[in-house]
Amino acid sequence: METAAHIEVRGLTMAYGDFVVQHDLNFVVNKKDIFIIMGGNGCGKSTVMRALIGLQRPADGSVLYDGRDFWNVEPDEQEQLKRRLGIMFQGGALWSSLTLAENVALPLSEYTDLAPHLISEIVSFKLALVGLDGFEDFYPAELSGGMKKRAGLARAMALDPDILIIDEPSSGLDPLTARRLDDLILELRDSFGTTIVLITHELASILGIGTNSIFLDAETHTMIATGNPREAVDSGDPRVRRFLTRGEA
Repeated sequence: METAAHIEVRGLTMAYGDFVVQHDLNFVVNKKDIFIIMGGNGCGKSTVMRALIGLQRPADGSVLYDGRDFWNVEPDEQEQLKRRLGIMFQGGALWSSLTLAENVALPLSEYTDLAPHLISEIVSFKLALVGLDGFEDFYPAELSGGMKKRAGLARAMALDPDILIIDEPSSGLDPLTARRLDDLILELRDSFGTTIVLITHELASILGIGTNSIFLDAETHTMIATGNPREAVDSGDPRVRRFLTRGEA
């Protein structure tokens, strides 16, 4: 597996006014990693994600994609960097008034000059990729929670991003559906070489598919570097071990 840094976070501090959510975050996401940002509720996982995808400027620090500082480049270059990212939000964030095909087609229509018939072919391929072949004309309200998550993943993959950032993919899913989604994430990484950043507190996902990780500590408001989470269960920081073993370590 390649070890070149795809994402590098240096000295990142996230704050709301005077309230510091997390400070001094330093980590590297290598190409083809499934990198886990984990921690308990309220620790700042989603806030850090917002800095990674361009929704919230950090109070301090840098986010670099292949060496380019996302928050300190010209707006047109920042837009180019954003298009390399596929984002799957926690609730799927599908447009309820659009069919699945229209949801997946939206970024293709917005950011490419492809002909409609080519967009339709790509949409069908992406939906088939996540096991939703034949559901092109369904609306989000007609789908189960797991199907909505997979549809959100198909839309995140629409532009063939080399980096996929996923927020709480297993939230609200039963264990078997969550496992299938984890398997799908692994397949995407293996088949397309996608680098994946997973924001989650679900232990099954963390221990099942994570290759590297950090733990955001809610008490100290900073990170604990943990490496491979399966190894951290036995040899990691005591706070991380307690989290990964539900307090039994």
